[in-house]
Amino acid sequence: MNLTDFDALSFDCYGTLIDWEAGLSAVLVPWARRRGLDLTEEQLLTAYSPFEASVEAEHPTDLYPDVLARSMRLLGERLGAQVSDDDAAGLARSVPDWPPFPDSHAALVALSRRFKLIILSNVDRASFAGSNQRLDVTFTSIITAQDVGSYKPSMRNFEALAEEAARLGVPPGRLLHVAQSLFHDHVPAKQAGLPTVWINRRHARSGWGATPEPPAPVTPDWEFPSMAAFAAAVDASAP
Repeated sequence: MNLTDFDALSFDCYGTLIDWEAGLSAVLVPWARRRGLDLTEEQLLTAYSPFEASVEAEHPTDLYPDVLARSMRLLGERLGAQVSDDDAAGLARSVPDWPPFPDSHAALVALSRRFKLIILSNVDRASFAGSNQRLDVTFTSIITAQDVGSYKPSMRNFEALAEEAARLGVPPGRLLHVAQSLFHDHVPAKQAGLPTVWINRRHARSGWGATPEPPAPVTPDWEFPSMAAFAAAVDASAP
């Protein structure tokens, strides 16, 4: 396969285009300090990670702000620290404030000249609207967990992606999925028969951070440390 052998790119958003670990940390770290918890940012993200994944699996129709609030309360129970209503609400409403990675906008603009761009994200429509203002890019299609009624890694989300690609006239085999999370995206995307690009945003750090470890080995078709590197590789692959 060549990177230019595709008509459309589907993207995970949070972790790939938007720095969700920075966004989570901006709320969790001050909360932990107020509660006297002596944990690093990385330790907090690692502790938080399984709770969000389990809440999404157990409450697939909850809106993402409710997932965030419920996950923070579970984290507080696990760490023995109070989570007030204001604490939970602070995380729930924080998504539109999460920063994009510095290279996301320019890379997406460059890629949009060649491909249809589709979002497949574990988020609600209102929260993504705030993130999209920060990305400042027009996507061909946007598929949220709110639209599907489930959260990745559910195969329902990738079935919805396949349906949307067909609606857009993208032939089988001409859709490439681009994501950071092996757990949320690459394992189910491969099960769905999609080629994938791993934007390995954590390439310089060990551990999994806010993303659970994948439940099975998975090998993406390409790996890049950033969206900028991916976009540059696409340009280099062009005839």
